[in-house]
Order: sequence, then C-alpha cells, then structure tokens
Amino acid sequence: MDTKIINQVLSDEDEYLLKLHKIVQDTIQEEDLIINNLLHPPQEVISQGQKLSDKVARFGGSWKFIISFGITIAIWIIFNVIMTKSKEFDPYPFILMNLLLSCIAALQAPIIMMSQNRQEVKDRMRSENDYLINLKAEIGIRSLHQKMDLLLGEQIKTLYEMQVKQFTMLEDIKAKLDAKTDIASPY
Repeated sequence: MDTKIINQVLSDEDEYLLKLHKIVQDTIQEEDLIINNLLHPPQEVISQGQKLSDKVARFGGSWKFIISFGITIAIWIIFNVIMTKSKEFDPYPFILMNLLLSCIAALQAPIIMMSQNRQEVKDRMRSENDYLINLKAEIGIRSLHQKMDLLLGEQIKTLYEMQVKQFTMLEDIKAKLDAKTDIASPY
C-alpha cells in the first residue's frame, strides 16, 4: 500500500510540474513576440529632404542661430544707417531686410513643421514601445499569478489528500490497537 501511495504522490507531482512547465512555455512564447518587436523595430527610411528639414529645424531652434541672426540684422541696420547715400544698399525703412526676413520665415515655417511631423512619428513609435514593455510586464505578472494559483491549489489538494491518508492510517492503527487490546484483556 505504501508503494501505491508513493507512486500516486510522484504521479501527482509530475502532473503538477507539467502544468508549471506549460505556464512557463506559454509565457515565453507571449514574451518572445514582444521582445522581437522591441529588439527589431521597423527601420525608418528617411529621404534627403527629411534629413535636411531635421538639420534646418535643429539649427533654426538653437541659440547659435538666434545669436548669429541678431548679429547679422544689427550689422545690416548699422551699416545702412552709418553709410553715406551712395554706399547704402537698403536705406531706412529697410524694405529689403523686411523682404528677406519674410522669405526666411516663409521657408522656415514649413521646414520646421515637417521636422515636427517626423518627431511626432518618432514619439508615436516610442509610445508603442512603452506599451509593449508594459504589456510584457503584465504578461509576466499574469504568469506569476497563474503559477501562484497553481501552487496554492496543488498544495491545498496535496495537504487534503495527505490528511485523508493520515486519517485512514490512524483509523487502521486504532483498529489494530483495539484488536490487540481485545486479545490481551481476558475480561
């Protein structure tokens, strides 16, 4: 009888381990897809115009541009105010300078918007990666919960079965003791 009980316990443990292995394999398969997407994101194809718009926007939004632009305008104004009528090329009210500033603003605005659109695409991809990372963590947590539920369920089942077996063994021992005490006592 003891061998039968031991074989049953071992069989139950093997079944329990198979369930754990299945949970782990399912979790690994779910995570592999996410990890593959994170490690191998789609390659971004950038045209020459997009590269140029990124560079122009990066330079146009820098202190280097602001300072050099301010110095250029100051030199322009000072030169045209100080020079004599024969050497000045843009007299006051600086109509040529206003025309150039308007052209620069008209060209710079769409270039900056193109760069912002590209940045928005990058931000969207970054947020998708964040979502995938969060999903991976959620899958891991769910897997842990499944393992814990399985562990607790199997432990409770095993404890209950062990108690039933112990109770049966105690009843057998009690019956044997009662039988011996009936034989040993002549009354």
